[in-house]
Amino acid sequence: MTDTTLSKTIYLKAPRVLVWDYLTTPEHLAKWFHAPKTPLAEGQKLEMFGTTSGDLLIWGKVIKAQKPDYLEYTFTVGPMGDAVSTVKWTLRDVPGGTQLSLEHTGLPQGVEAFGLTLALDKGWDDHLMRMRDALPEDA
Repeated sequence: MTDTTLSKTIYLKAPRVLVWDYLTTPEHLAKWFHAPKTPLAEGQKLEMFGTTSGDLLIWGKVIKAQKPDYLEYTFTVGPMGDAVSTVKWTLRDVPGGTQLSLEHTGLPQGVEAFGLTLALDKGWDDHLMRMRDALPEDA
């Protein structure tokens, strides 16, 4: 593990259980991220496929899935080589909706890895904005 960490928090006008579904079910994940073939479940393999290409883009294992509060999985993409990072999602009720926090830890470090860190940082920003847009307005 390393100490390079990406942290994001957004507020969503949707109930926590619906946000959970957007983090774990293939049909909702495909709207804002990448599409697994099966729902994310504790102890199961994680495989995310490109929604247009169908290529395997992300792989790992679901470590914890405590509906609708906390989701944690290992995360690897091709540019990371053999490195394995960890993604942790925390969902909290707030007045009017849900606070969704992401912590992505264990990223490769050093000058040569900085481009990957920048790409993942921008990627998470883009994906989280897509999630916000994908959630129903009357949730």
